[in-house]
Amino acid sequence: MTAAQPDTGGPIRYERPLPHVVRIVLARPNTRNAQNREMLHALDDAYARAVGDPDTRVIVLAADGPDFSSGHDLTETWDMTGASPRTLTGGFTAPGAEGWFATEEELFAGLCLRWRDLPRPVIAQVQGRVIAGGLMLVWPCDLVVAADDATFADPVGAFDVNGAEYFTHLWELGARRAKQLLFTGEAITASEAQTIGMVNEVVRPDELEAATLDLAARIAQRPPFGIRLAKRAINQGLDLQGQRSAIEAAFGLHHLAHAHNRVLHDGLVDPAGAAVIRASTSRAAPPGGTPDPIPERPEGDSR
Repeated sequence: MTAAQPDTGGPIRYERPLPHVVRIVLARPNTRNAQNREMLHALDDAYARAVGDPDTRVIVLAADGPDFSSGHDLTETWDMTGASPRTLTGGFTAPGAEGWFATEEELFAGLCLRWRDLPRPVIAQVQGRVIAGGLMLVWPCDLVVAADDATFADPVGAFDVNGAEYFTHLWELGARRAKQLLFTGEAITASEAQTIGMVNEVVRPDELEAATLDLAARIAQRPPFGIRLAKRAINQGLDLQGQRSAIEAAFGLHHLAHAHNRVLHDGLVDPAGAAVIRASTSRAAPPGGTPDPIPERPEGDSR
């Protein structure tokens, strides 16, 4: 293994842990890697840097801290002033529903679709909790290696919305399991996720990095153009099954829910949902210890 060559500072860290392998690390562990605009655009920049480097054959998406991502940081304003769009959307400051629709179309659904189609294989290296917007970082990846402590949840039904903006639940989980996830908000364990087919490998937490890099190294040994074409063939098959159209349809329903909540609650979500979500996503207390709740930032205080 070669020494990592990190770029430090900011919400994202860029590393080269192996020849032909780039590792992009979410680096907001104190917020459990809650996502703000800066992080999402920095992640997009890192992906662009990786695929623009002809030496890159595999990308790993990892995260600092005990949890992969607690979702969207809803203490942020999500102000798009001065932002450079990555998905050709616009109208961020438009009045009424248009401005927020454009913002979510750029930062959430749009970026996820862009990342899904990156011309290099992407492996998610996942530990701890993955909540709502966290799924939107994992699901565009091609492969998932998870620690056995990983859990996956989309509890935003408590906000009176239909689910996360990148709505690929049907393909990741199957129809009935997706409904159970969304109706109850209850998390899926790593072992169940592997059984369903959402996760490729489950390993002990102390083996997670090595197992992910081993998989990346095996892929990096193969001709990159053939891998690129195989990825495109599968993604085009998903689109022929209707995945992209389903994402766009669900995104419209998501904004119907926002409009509904503006009338009922003068905000984008039902504010009573925050407490429900925090309770449902808290890590159980160890013997003699205390529960580990998600910090009061992500997926639900204001959006």
